[in-house]
Amino acid sequence: MTSAIREPETPAAATPPRLIATDLDGTLLRDDKSVSPRTVAALAAAEEAGIEVFFVTGRPARWMDVVSDHVHGHGLAICGNGAAVVDLHGGPGAHRFVKVRELPRDNALDAVGLLRDAAPGTVYAVEQTYGFHQEPEYPKLHMEIPDDLAPAEELLAPDSPTAAEPVLKILAYHPELEPDAFLTLARLAIGDRATVTRSSPSALLEISGPGVSKASTLALCCAERGISHEEVVAFGDMPNDVEMLTWAGRSYAMGNAHPDVLAAASGRTVANNDDGVAVVIEQLLDGRR
Repeated sequence: MTSAIREPETPAAATPPRLIATDLDGTLLRDDKSVSPRTVAALAAAEEAGIEVFFVTGRPARWMDVVSDHVHGHGLAICGNGAAVVDLHGGPGAHRFVKVRELPRDNALDAVGLLRDAAPGTVYAVEQTYGFHQEPEYPKLHMEIPDDLAPAEELLAPDSPTAAEPVLKILAYHPELEPDAFLTLARLAIGDRATVTRSSPSALLEISGPGVSKASTLALCCAERGISHEEVVAFGDMPNDVEMLTWAGRSYAMGNAHPDVLAAASGRTVANNDDGVAVVIEQLLDGRR
């Protein structure tokens, strides 16, 4: 089994990078969700130098249009916090799922019930490969109108209309709890039934299959390519990036990053609005000349 825990071997800084793994929101993207011309140029230069670029995000595949014009060579992205690997070459509306690491429905139902008991008032949405469904009380936090409005227990039932479609993750929102406190409570309540993280500044959690994370799926993709963790440079800004930053040989927290990310990364760059990813890529490429 591929591990997503860094094991020290050769000094990472002495190992030429073969893959760049970057989060999107708050990291590669500016706050207005644009990719700056400097960043576009840096990504292209990295791939021209033979370094693969992976977008690794909590976003679902259908929200990847923001970077579809910048995929260059391979066009692969890890979406849904590791729940899916998607080929973006088809363009908007034509993304192809290369790998799916679903949240089993029994685990999902257990997680919903355990968190309801631990944090009354929690409301849910369900993210599937080709659908988005939510409870009636779930707030308007996302870019789209849900396909269905129903209690999570009905949406996740074995006989639901979408039962044949994999569940990628559950979104859990609480209107009153502090975000990090909600995350800690949820992890204690759910235990090993699912992986719980967050990438939003609000009390919005993301619940994935057991062992599914950005780090574990990135590790699988790298193993398939014969790339070691030492040859990976990673960027992130929120708690859902921590495992990936810990696993990668070199990692950078954005200047705007969450304190847990600053503690986990081996380095630090400037904020997303100041093109922090591009700054590091330019330095990496200068060091190869």
